[in-house]
Amino acid sequence: MGWFTHARENGMKRLLFPPGLRNIQGGRWMRISLRTWHLASMAFLVGGVAQGVPMDGLRGALWGVTLSGLGYVVMELYTSFVFLLQLKGIAVIAKVILMGAAAASPGHSLDFLVAAIIIGGVSSHMPGKYRYYSVYHGRVLKE
Repeated sequence: MGWFTHARENGMKRLLFPPGLRNIQGGRWMRISLRTWHLASMAFLVGGVAQGVPMDGLRGALWGVTLSGLGYVVMELYTSFVFLLQLKGIAVIAKVILMGAAAASPGHSLDFLVAAIIIGGVSSHMPGKYRYYSVYHGRVLKE
């Protein structure tokens, strides 16, 4: 039983955290497309909220933000689950929490959305030594 449990655990670990990063054919263009869709959707969502458009009128933008963000995260997780341990993954988790807070607190939704934009902008453009830093490992992990 011990060897079976060990093999199963190693298989799961290798599945989630492969040695090296998995490559996605056309991944760069897929990421660029998803990021562009995400930014445009977020612009419509934040602009609508700032102009007082009811959430019913912003469903398309909300779905765009959600689906494009989900697509991007799925691509990152396919590459390796190490993404969730890096600061860039933690920033995504923070943005999801802020989006939930915006939905739950309509009176402060603009504040939460702007905070999500700030976190997204900083985390996307910070140097790799921070973006790829793993809080779990205490060092930069690019794989």
